[in-house]
Amino acid sequence: MTRVSRYDRARAKLLAGWRNRALSLKAISFGLVGVVNTAVDYSVFLLARAAFNRSTAALAAFSSIADFCQCGSAGTVLLIAANTISWIVAVTGSYVMNSSITFAAETGRTLKLRAYLAFVVSGIAGWLANTATLLIAAQVFMLPVWAAKAFAILVSFVVSFSLSHFVVFRVRAQRVGDAGKDV
Repeated sequence: MTRVSRYDRARAKLLAGWRNRALSLKAISFGLVGVVNTAVDYSVFLLARAAFNRSTAALAAFSSIADFCQCGSAGTVLLIAANTISWIVAVTGSYVMNSSITFAAETGRTLKLRAYLAFVVSGIAGWLANTATLLIAAQVFMLPVWAAKAFAILVSFVVSFSLSHFVVFRVRAQRVGDAGKDV
């Protein structure tokens, strides 16, 4: 009989617990990834905004777009462009981190285009839930904007995590005859 040290037993239990962690631990991990990506989103937004403000070509293009669509000023289009770039960078980072950490057991730490696109769609659904909740809470229920935004963040977290867990990164059943193949 081989004796196993307490350290090895504790390490094995921690690793097994991490691999088979409960839904609540996945939600915490998903939230921490979200915190990191919020910082990435904000930083990239500030950098893109500053770069666009220094580029006469970008400002001219934004002015032309604003004039063409009659949808605001060059400054408005600049904000939309910077926000779009920062969101794409953040959602891509979020997919990579969630595939590698939060849903590693489901993905095998493998990145796939189809799962990435589904993750982007779930991110858009989270953004829609966030925006709708913000508007309803602030304009219908007359909550202060800070409270409405906090509630909107909570709602979008629930929507995004649920879609990620149950749709994007769900465990796919193996079909008979497909053992060992990626389904």
